[in-house]
Amino acid sequence: MAASRYRRFLKLCEEWPVDETKRGRDLGSYLRQRVAQAFREGENTQIAEPEACDQMYESLARLHSNYYKHKYPRPRDTSFSGLSVEEYKLILSTDTLEEFKDMNKGMWKKLQEKFAPGSPEEKHKAWAQSLSRPRT
Repeated sequence: MAASRYRRFLKLCEEWPVDETKRGRDLGSYLRQRVAQAFREGENTQIAEPEACDQMYESLARLHSNYYKHKYPRPRDTSFSGLSVEEYKLILSTDTLEEFKDMNKGMWKKLQEKFAPGSPEEKHKAWAQSLSRPRT
């Protein structure tokens, strides 16, 4: 029975798309990692909780098949912001989020990072140590 569960999860992983714009944050990649961890021995893996495993598979299969999108259709494909799906994908891409992070940094912080040696953690430790030294 574990072999059939393993094959079902593998098939789901093959069908689940990987979004290259979300490096390190993609659900498809995370799913593949978790399946590899859960089924380390492949078809020979012993499953401690078969019911929970089956329930997890069914939940993921419903997400993958857009079960809830079809069950609860939206009257319009808009959101409160009025942005399209493509615009949301662009905004939520890893590259765009990194650009937003850089934009939110102040000018002083950017200059510090550019010209000061070492990592920010090392600088903080050195600063904390200088405060704890006895003054003569």
